Amino acid sequence: MKIVIIGSTPLRSDLFARTSEVLEELGLTDIVSIHESDDEAYKLELGITENPALCIEEESIDFRDVIFQGIIPEKSEIKSLLISIV
Repeated sequence: MKIVIIGSTPLRSDLFARTSEVLEELGLTDIVSIHESDDEAYKLELGITENPALCIEEESIDFRDVIFQGIIPEKSEIKSLLISIV
């Protein structure tokens, strides 16, 4: 699974750091990769209109979805999301 954090800094960097911390706390860094991007084509493809955004991708089933957009969720929200997905 791959997480893509979309947007411009500093909001993107804040969400990236928070999500990375949660991945480490849950011990998921070996199975979930995380990346940052501000790719306009990617934003358009997924309909992202607000920054930052957290997107989940699963290449094995050709899945992409925007989970959060326009907010930086609390760590507990990110943790709950990841636990429910993984």
